[in-house]
Amino acid sequence: MASVEKYDCIIIGAGAAGLTAALYATRRTLKVIVITKDLGGQASLAGTVENYPGLGKENGLEMMEKFKKQAEDYGAEIIFKEVEEIEKTKDQFTVKTREEEFIGKTIILAFGLTPKDLGVPGESELKNKGVSYCATCDGPLFKGKTVAVVGGGSSALDAAELLTKIAKKVYIIHRKDAFTGENVVINKLKESANIEILLNTEITEIKGDKKVESINITNSQTNEEDKIECDGVFVEVGYIAKTAIVKDLVERNERKQIKISRDCETSCPGVFAAGDVTDITYKQIVISAGEGAKAALQAYKYLQQKSGNRVGVDWGKST
Repeated sequence: MASVEKYDCIIIGAGAAGLTAALYATRRTLKVIVITKDLGGQASLAGTVENYPGLGKENGLEMMEKFKKQAEDYGAEIIFKEVEEIEKTKDQFTVKTREEEFIGKTIILAFGLTPKDLGVPGESELKNKGVSYCATCDGPLFKGKTVAVVGGGSSALDAAELLTKIAKKVYIIHRKDAFTGENVVINKLKESANIEILLNTEITEIKGDKKVESINITNSQTNEEDKIECDGVFVEVGYIAKTAIVKDLVERNERKQIKISRDCETSCPGVFAAGDVTDITYKQIVISAGEGAKAALQAYKYLQQKSGNRVGVDWGKST
């Protein structure tokens, strides 16, 4: 049997939290591997990031590429595989993918959130046939066409803004009477000539034979029904935490998010978590990056204390 590679820290997820954790852990000379299904998480789906301090306007995927390169420059190993199982044995952890196993002294869970479905007829049948969950990825396919964006938060507003530059016509459909995203983006959308805002409105069905052809909508205040012909539907109604893989390892809240302390510790010693998959209140790239740094530093502190070493924190006091 082939030998199993051992690491000081195994990081699951390569978004802002996971890649920052990799950077900070490797700078503390830990042997680190990042195991991830994709690069960048939700940050990579942002066409333009405008609120990351010091960077001005930045393409989300390009930003995550920079995070990745910086982590690799300091020695982090990054592989693209899906983790299927995490097993705790004595004072170490075994992380299993379909093909391989990895052993780590510590784990950092940073695999983010998964987009929610609308749950309406036609959605699952027309996924990747006009129904999309990533405007950055699929937006260019709808140049000069008519699309609908569903949702009222920051991700929906960002998607709609991006699509106004690509599509002929953009409908943004929100079931409530007001958006919850940033006012600066809302104001930009209101000034766009090719966008139509439909509040208090829900999609009841997505229709089409081999691709999206139209949507049925209902106004929740008047109960008036209507049909909109369109070529694509971008679903941006939030995210869920798919954490079943760690349900027997760490404590989760009622929303299945991983519970953490202020220092990113979970209920399982040696397992830390950071970013959107945790129960932190705000889900922002800059916050995820900061949480990733905290998780890495706490993992380092944990390993040092297990070795009997005293650890100095950033302002100098040993603990």
